[in-house]
Amino acid sequence: MGGAKKKSMAQMEKTQVQTDKKEEPAQQQKKGKTKAVAEKRPRGLQAPEIGDPKFLGEVQKMGAITPFSLATQFNLRLSVAKDLLDELEKRKLITLVGGNARIRIYRPAAA
Repeated sequence: MGGAKKKSMAQMEKTQVQTDKKEEPAQQQKKGKTKAVAEKRPRGLQAPEIGDPKFLGEVQKMGAITPFSLATQFNLRLSVAKDLLDELEKRKLITLVGGNARIRIYRPAAA
């Protein structure tokens, strides 16, 4: 059927030499340099205390509050951040501005 034409011995030898030349610098780089592994920090499962003045002050400073922004700032999981936002909304510390079923956008309540 179809397919590529079989290469001659000279052509096969040229391609082999070219691939060997490409691999040599890559191997030298691997031997000479060691990559710095990014330190992984485990995300917290415990939410900060809602009544904590430091936590409330940080939340009040934020312009738009999303689950992702809260999770990254306080090193939380997204599910914990969503639960925390629901609790803050129940206590009327933040108000829902917009969003949909996937993401909610809040803002600090006017004091």
